[in-house]
Amino acid sequence: MRLGALGANYREVVRRAAPAVAAPVVKADAYRTGMTPVAQTLSSEGADTFFIARVEEGIALRTLLPRARIFVFDGVAPGTAPALVAHRLTPVLNSPDEIAEWSATALNRKSSLDAAIQVDTGMNRSGLSQAETNDLAARVREALSGINLVLVMSHLACADDPQHPKNDAQLARFRAALSALPPAPASLAASAGVELGRDYLFDMVRPGMALYGGKPIPDRANPYRTVVVLTSRVLQVRKLKAGETIGYGASHTASEPMTQAIVASGYADGIIRSGSNKASAAINGIRVPVVGRISMDLLALDVSALPDDSVGRGTEVELLGDTITIDDAAHAAGTISHEILTAMSSRVRRVYVGD
Repeated sequence: MRLGALGANYREVVRRAAPAVAAPVVKADAYRTGMTPVAQTLSSEGADTFFIARVEEGIALRTLLPRARIFVFDGVAPGTAPALVAHRLTPVLNSPDEIAEWSATALNRKSSLDAAIQVDTGMNRSGLSQAETNDLAARVREALSGINLVLVMSHLACADDPQHPKNDAQLARFRAALSALPPAPASLAASAGVELGRDYLFDMVRPGMALYGGKPIPDRANPYRTVVVLTSRVLQVRKLKAGETIGYGASHTASEPMTQAIVASGYADGIIRSGSNKASAAINGIRVPVVGRISMDLLALDVSALPDDSVGRGTEVELLGDTITIDDAAHAAGTISHEILTAMSSRVRRVYVGD
């Protein structure tokens, strides 16, 4: 993993989102790239506010960054209030029940507690419904007793499609919620939302996949650098005759004589199986197709187009990197770049470099 590229991507988000604060999302072990080096790199670039999903992630991040503001997307999950308080984690309150519990926790402590509130503006996932937002606004002094509101946020459902009408609809609903609730900093945009323009930036943006090199808008050039490079090695080179089949289910048949390279990676490493017969790898910067089904520990490549002396036992294969981007791999597997990264298993050895 290129930590220098990670830092450069953070600086690019900061530039594109200015003057909004850029608060990195490092949930799921920083998208399985490693929370410790990622958080420390981003902190060294000036990030002082972070988002995670689970309270356990927040506790781990707190040990790394004692002075950072850490928001917990899950809010006050049952039984987590004491840990949130003890580790100075700021919950994103998503329901009236969470608001009530956090308020009670503050009143029992006889002190105020920071919190964010999420309003659902049309994604129909986490957050207060429009009716719940209106009810909160009607009794805000009582409902938020003991709560110091430090952020109001929502989440865009279709930000990766700038022309989708839902973007403007959610923006309008978010503005309406802000006007009804007490004044507080606001956050609507994640990585793709940053690309929608200044109206969507508000006071804070929450970059996630952009930091790790993902393309925010599918049909636009990617402004971010490649961060994750995943390589493997050729175990064996085989010669196949026309008509021979490859792998489980005999899902690929050689139409002519083929040179096949067997590579030491499979779905146990996080190589998405649905990329079978669709994905590509690269050898010396040249793309070669995956042929046959990806199995638990192995995959096969058609290297017939490469010179015979360029591929052998031990040859390095790029599965993700400058030639095979995470977005390329996601498209081939019929998924998104987030899954490509978070699918990487603990069996994959992580190595961290500067640039």
